[in-house]
Amino acid sequence: MSQRSPGQQQIPVVVLAGFLGSGKTTLLNHLLHRSGGTRIGAIVNDFGSIEIDAMAVAGALGDSTVSLGNGCLCCAVDASELDVYLERLARPAAGIDVIVIEASGLAEPQELVRMLLASEHPGVVYGGLVEVVDAAEFDGTRAKHPAIDRHLALADLVVVNKLDRAADGGRVLGLVRELADRAAVVPATYGRIDPGFLFDCRPSQERIGQLSFDDLHEHTGDGDDSDGHHAHLHAAYDSLSFVSEQPLDPRRLMGFLDSRPDGLYRIKGYVDFGAHDAVNRYAVHAVGPFLRFYPEPWADAGTRLTQLVLIGSGIDSTAVAKDLEACKSDAPHAADEHGMWGVLRYVQSPDEQGLEDLSA
Repeated sequence: MSQRSPGQQQIPVVVLAGFLGSGKTTLLNHLLHRSGGTRIGAIVNDFGSIEIDAMAVAGALGDSTVSLGNGCLCCAVDASELDVYLERLARPAAGIDVIVIEASGLAEPQELVRMLLASEHPGVVYGGLVEVVDAAEFDGTRAKHPAIDRHLALADLVVVNKLDRAADGGRVLGLVRELADRAAVVPATYGRIDPGFLFDCRPSQERIGQLSFDDLHEHTGDGDDSDGHHAHLHAAYDSLSFVSEQPLDPRRLMGFLDSRPDGLYRIKGYVDFGAHDAVNRYAVHAVGPFLRFYPEPWADAGTRLTQLVLIGSGIDSTAVAKDLEACKSDAPHAADEHGMWGVLRYVQSPDEQGLEDLSA
């Protein structure tokens, strides 16, 4: 491990957490495009064997990213192993100003903060916990996972995202402020916040005292943590990865998406519709009933694949995989003019596209 030279400033490490689909990757991408010259390194912890979130940020980060797939960071590594990953980003030659750990949507932020406080890397310092909340799904999330209240109580900054989709955003904001103790609560749509909220979110010594190392070892609340790993949120969820070199038929895929089981909470990844749109691949984002497709040009070279990660609770993974296999196109080189209509209903509107362009 490298030694910090006298006078060398420590790099703050910020944990970006939040439940499935709350908008963590969207927020991180916004920060990358609005960094104002600040160099951001990232550790992206995806849940599933295909690292979709890592791919989503890799273009902006280049080699300033460490990707951890197929597991939950809070269980996959310990503090010393985390130091190895931090070393890649904290070396002086990298010129990184701030490191962001984008946790899996099923990670336990308490565990990640504990590991950072236990870190022996001389070049980094804990920079705070940022919890992202999906305002439109907040009531349902609390009902299913009361531990979310504890996550909010640990946070230094809470971003209440997707307020434009919440029927009663004001009530959600007020409730989050009650649950978040002394944390700053910032409303947002499309993950757009002032980067200063994140980069300056470095707790004072007194704030660390509120979230001391000893306190982090005390499991409070409803006892969900008493069994260790198996009590974490992700232990109750199943993850299915689907890869296909054969394009998918858009009508069949929409039939699958329109009838997906209630327990299938999160879908993310990229879809190849073959001859139906030979120019673009389609990023798909589904949280509960919400669904969006985002067309983006294919790279000039490389294999064209459909790559999806599906996360749910109590789902029949075998049946879901079989349904997705049935979506493969029987005629991958042929397309009818109306085949994409169902997909295009869920492509973002021009107004939304304008909002997305603001972060580019």
